[in-house]
Amino acid sequence: MYGSYRGRLLRDLRGTVLEIGPGGGANLAYLPRDVRWIGLEPNRYLHARLSVAAGARGQVLSGEAERIPLADASVNAVVGTMVLCSVDDPERAVAEVLRVLRPGGRYVFLEHVGSPPGTWSRFAQRLSAPVSRCFEGGCDPARDTGIVIQAAGFGRIETDEFVLPGPLGVAFPHLFGHATRSTQ
Repeated sequence: MYGSYRGRLLRDLRGTVLEIGPGGGANLAYLPRDVRWIGLEPNRYLHARLSVAAGARGQVLSGEAERIPLADASVNAVVGTMVLCSVDDPERAVAEVLRVLRPGGRYVFLEHVGSPPGTWSRFAQRLSAPVSRCFEGGCDPARDTGIVIQAAGFGRIETDEFVLPGPLGVAFPHLFGHATRSTQ
């Protein structure tokens, strides 16, 4: 379902690429073969699977996006797909992303986001959030992730949106694009 978006976002990345919350490794197939991949995954049960999928080009670290165990300005790109909905502190996570990016580096993201306030979809997202947080890895479907990324201090942000229809007339809006760290 998200393959075409992943391909568009990831195909041009180069150098050292950190992926926050890679889960089962769905993005690895879309990354160029010559990147050095680092996966930061809090779920230790996924580490062996990720290590096999990454092969010699990658390594898996244990940790959370709010405390990335890498030096300042140490990666060319950071990838996050469907992850900011489930971190405890999305503002802190995006600040950490900005911290580890080299000047001119890109944060590439694909996230489902909160529907506009006052809509039936937003009401349904908020109603389902407690259940979703319990059974879907901490996911809060009503987060305003776009606002978090906009406020983080990136030099340039380019985004696009799409909506997937859901049951009972609920719309699932998504945000994708990249944010570039200033070269200053």
